[in-house]
Amino acid sequence: MSELDWGVAIDYLDVLLYGVLLTLRLSAISTVVGLAIGITVGLCRISKNPLIAIPAAVYVEVVRGIPLLVLLFYIYFGIGYFVNMPPFIAAVSGLGIFSGAFVAEIVRSGIESISRGQMEAARSTGMTYLQAMRFVILPQAFRRILPPLAGQFISLIKDSSLVSVISVVDLTLQARNVIIATFRSFEIWTVTALLYFSLTFTLSRAVRYLERRFKIVD
Repeated sequence: MSELDWGVAIDYLDVLLYGVLLTLRLSAISTVVGLAIGITVGLCRISKNPLIAIPAAVYVEVVRGIPLLVLLFYIYFGIGYFVNMPPFIAAVSGLGIFSGAFVAEIVRSGIESISRGQMEAARSTGMTYLQAMRFVILPQAFRRILPPLAGQFISLIKDSSLVSVISVVDLTLQARNVIIATFRSFEIWTVTALLYFSLTFTLSRAVRYLERRFKIVD
C-alpha cells in the first residue's frame, strides 16, 4: 500500500481553487435564475386561472421527475444539437430550471401557509391584490421559507458537481484532471470534499445569521 502524499494536494491547490471560483460563479448565477423561475412559477401555482396554474403545475411535476443529469444531457446534447450552446450556459440553464421547480413548491407552500385573513384584511384597507401580496403576504412568507430555500441552494452547490460531465471546468472536473496527472485519488478527493464542505458550511452559517436577524429562530 503506497503512503499518502498530501504535498500533491498542496502543489495543485491553486488549480482546485480555480475550480472553486467557477463553482461559486456557476452556483450564484444558477441560484438567481432558479429563484426568478421559482417565484414566478410559485405565484402561478396559486393562481385561480387554470391557463396559468396548469402549465406551472406541469413544469414542476415534469422537472422534479427528471434526474438532473438527464436534464443536463438533454439541454447540452439535445437542444445543443440545434443551437450552439456553450457548456457554461447549458449548465446554468439546467441548474436554474431544475432548482426553479423545487423553489416554486417552496414559495407556493410558504404563501399558502399565510392565513387568508391576512389577504382579506389587506384588501379591506384598499390595497390591490398585487400590493397586498407584495407588502403583506410575501414578507411573512419569506421568513417562513428562508430555511428550506437555504437547503435548496446548498443542494444546488453540491448538484453543480454534475456539470463536469458536459465539460464545465468546475471543482469536480479540476479534481479529476489533477488525479489523472498525479494518480493521487484519495488525497485529491479528500481535499475536494473539504472544499465543498467549506462552501456549504459557510452558506449555512450565513443563512443562520439571516434567520436570527429576521427572528425566525430564537
